[in-house]
Amino acid sequence: MNFIPRTSRDPVVGTSKPRLLGTLGPGLISGASDDDPTAIATYSQAGAKFGYALCWLMPLVYPLMIMVQQVSARIGRTTGNGLAGNIRRHYPPWLLNASVGLLLIANTIQLAADLGIMGDALALLIGGPRLLHVVLFGALCVGLQVFMQYTRYVSILKWTTLSLLAYVATVLLAGVSWGDVAAGMIPTTLAFDRDRVTTVVAIFGAAISPFLFFWQSSQEAEDQRVRPEREPLIDAPEQAPRAIERIRLDTYVGMAVATFVGLSIMITAAATLHAGGITDIRTSAQAAEALRPAAGPLAMAVFSLGIIGTGLLAVPVLAGSAAYAIGEARRWPVGLSRRPLEAKAFYGTVSLATLIGVGVNFSGIDPIQALYWSAVVNGVVAVPVMAVMMLMASKPDVMGEHTIPPSLRVGGWIAVAIMVLSVLGLAVTSLTGAA
Repeated sequence: MNFIPRTSRDPVVGTSKPRLLGTLGPGLISGASDDDPTAIATYSQAGAKFGYALCWLMPLVYPLMIMVQQVSARIGRTTGNGLAGNIRRHYPPWLLNASVGLLLIANTIQLAADLGIMGDALALLIGGPRLLHVVLFGALCVGLQVFMQYTRYVSILKWTTLSLLAYVATVLLAGVSWGDVAAGMIPTTLAFDRDRVTTVVAIFGAAISPFLFFWQSSQEAEDQRVRPEREPLIDAPEQAPRAIERIRLDTYVGMAVATFVGLSIMITAAATLHAGGITDIRTSAQAAEALRPAAGPLAMAVFSLGIIGTGLLAVPVLAGSAAYAIGEARRWPVGLSRRPLEAKAFYGTVSLATLIGVGVNFSGIDPIQALYWSAVVNGVVAVPVMAVMMLMASKPDVMGEHTIPPSLRVGGWIAVAIMVLSVLGLAVTSLTGAA
């Protein structure tokens, strides 16, 4: 599938009637990859442990996700550089190294957990050795990124988002009490115990993940290399109205998909696992297996296939965001649109990040702990990265005349404040031993 230039530089619905899937891009992929196997396990654990009591969190995180991801996308589209590249250009080296280092820690844990869960899910469906499945999934993800043409690869990522429909189907098979779901949308219980606070931080970390900031900003910059008619807004301000409207639509849809699917998983776990007395589910594969007696083998199979589909989407995004961040920090040629020989270090980082994720599964590290705490680590790491991003997007010397408007500025800082409060709550309950 070769790229055919569009007549409009940043098409949106209503301008020459482009197909919606063609209009959507980095935001849709970011939103869909946000529901990776680690997030699936986090939402499953929340539903199994607390029933419908934490469902109200999902409508709350949706506007926060929109604000933060729009800011990251606008940084990339306005400057023509990803998040790490802009930090390198405008901030001291220690801040760049700290931001990239924190991202690598979070991504490594999450990559390992995702690959392990995908191996578990395939073993659940067809049998066979889990670790062999992990190796095959890792090799497939690397091969697609390194050897497939960029526009075709992005198209595959977009279509892979359809795997998320598995969770919509599962919730329809789960025998949900929708009256109880409605009650769960009202936060009537505000208990301040360690398990509940840790779960809240994990949900925020699953929904607002640092790798998505780096991925979406870098993909906006990448699209400008692939589509010559798109220029950085700082150099071509006449493109701003359509570009910003496209980013808004793309992000609204992508984050809506992420939120709806996350809520569907939480409801499914509450209706089946929690209702059946199963309150300690730490992996999405365990959740799928536990669904068999509660909702039938079909629900279990659909849930497992969804894990594999979302993993095939999320693992490349995790490895790719790490490669973009390191490459931009080190001034390497970066981008999935480049040929492997043109960006050896970039593709080497993609391969190495995935290889480390595969290797961790052979190390004997407890996958249950790696899985759940990867979301918690994301929640902690997101705070400083979000703060830097908000400062950057508000500075005219970075964004020119396209600094973010007051609505995004206020919303973004509210998101930062909520993340800070959740992390402080986790620290307090952990230090005091509140149970």
